[in-house]
Amino acid sequence: MALIPALAAAMPAPRLDFSEAEMELAQTVAGDPGLAAFYGAHGLQPVFLGSEAEARRAALLTAVATAPSHGLPPARYDVTGLSAGETARDITAELRYARLLSRWANDVSNGLVDPQRTDSMNKRSVIPVDMAALLKGLTGGDPAAALASLPPHDPAYLRLQEMLAEHAALIAPADAPVVASGLYKPGVTGPEVANLRARLASIGFAAPTAPADAQVFDEGLGQAVARYQQAAGLPDDGIAGPKTVARLNGGDAGPDVRRLMIAMERLRWLNGHDLNARMVWVNIPSYMAEIRENGQTVFDTRVVVGKPDPDWETPEFSDVMEFVVPNPRWNVPQSIAAQSYLSKLRANRYAVAHLDVVDRKGRIVPRDQIDFSKYSDKNFPYRLRQKPSADNALGLVKFMFPNPWNIYLHDTPSKGLFGNRDRAASHGCVRVAKPFELAYQLLRGNSADPKALFHKVLDTGEERWLKLDEPLPIHLVYFTAIPGPDGTLRTYPDTYGRDAKVWAAMQKAAEAGT
Repeated sequence: MALIPALAAAMPAPRLDFSEAEMELAQTVAGDPGLAAFYGAHGLQPVFLGSEAEARRAALLTAVATAPSHGLPPARYDVTGLSAGETARDITAELRYARLLSRWANDVSNGLVDPQRTDSMNKRSVIPVDMAALLKGLTGGDPAAALASLPPHDPAYLRLQEMLAEHAALIAPADAPVVASGLYKPGVTGPEVANLRARLASIGFAAPTAPADAQVFDEGLGQAVARYQQAAGLPDDGIAGPKTVARLNGGDAGPDVRRLMIAMERLRWLNGHDLNARMVWVNIPSYMAEIRENGQTVFDTRVVVGKPDPDWETPEFSDVMEFVVPNPRWNVPQSIAAQSYLSKLRANRYAVAHLDVVDRKGRIVPRDQIDFSKYSDKNFPYRLRQKPSADNALGLVKFMFPNPWNIYLHDTPSKGLFGNRDRAASHGCVRVAKPFELAYQLLRGNSADPKALFHKVLDTGEERWLKLDEPLPIHLVYFTAIPGPDGTLRTYPDTYGRDAKVWAAMQKAAEAGT
């Protein structure tokens, strides 16, 4: 039987003879490239069977038990009947551990869901788990340390875990009474009031004074309800209505917990990138761009991002900032040319006079040689281009990280938008409030005096691409909640409604167990 390429490539030497157990293992993992490489590098030998593998089994089971602390659903990791102390050498047990490892490694390292399946404008690709390196750590080193290396170790992720643990402390133990849905306020009586009182007390929110009658909603119970509501991020009116009861019963994670779990998922998508490196960080919902070094912000600026329209949203992805371009020409995107300008040119061929009409080779075509009425949005064969100038749509400088979506950062002559609280107003690219200062920061590797270098080129009035001697990563991200430098959670509006889509995908993965 021919092994899949990943498996064959990982084998130490070609083999023609395989035992029945090895064949079964090869056939089972062939559909999982990571596992295929994992076992191929191990000569198709079991990794989790026998007394010698007890430490590996224990490490994996211990790691999987931490799923709730990562905001991951424990039900995805079936450990029924698995025990670190077992001595079975059945290939079935090996495969259960193998599948458990594969799922856990991918979920905790790369995320519960594929980012590109959550939204059409999420273009992010995760960095896959290095299964060969994981195998080496499991079999030749410290298994617990190898598994501990999988999740993100960024300070923001660790702080989110702490915040999630604080919310987890609000979850009542399994033996606490469940409270029937209703409206509980001063004067209400009955056994459900006693259940409310007991459930609150089980998580540290006992009434300050012992009640004369546990079945009566008194002032002390109202105070306990208010303290719980405050801790849970609910309006602290001291009245236990349907929302408070649902949260108390654990039936509703609540918006704060959802935000934390979504933020952790987004950080898992970034796992493998060095977030302590010098980089450009553009958080779309905060309408801010930063340069970070060693996790600290050394420069920031307000930005304008794409409109909340499917055609104009700013996508999420990571790339490398490579060029600073003073005096840029604006090559009008064909979609904008056709949708925004063609109708004006049909009505008056000399309209939008600030734009040149050019052919596919970049040559300017006189307008009197073009019958614009012949063309529609779908067959317009020309491009529109604006010469460098202070009135150019890109302003006096743009910042290029070439990518398939033609997204970049740039200056703008429309400075007024930077004063707005809602700054989702572009056609997808990111407009920068402090473009010159950003240029100086990016060019510091090119010159001891980056400001002088930039203005020397700018003063020529001609477009010039300055290649950065020190290219740096750029991450266009979408965090509606993220810890700030002081450790407190900063929240931003869900400008494009993407969080709801991520949450829905996470819930689907949790429910399906796939």
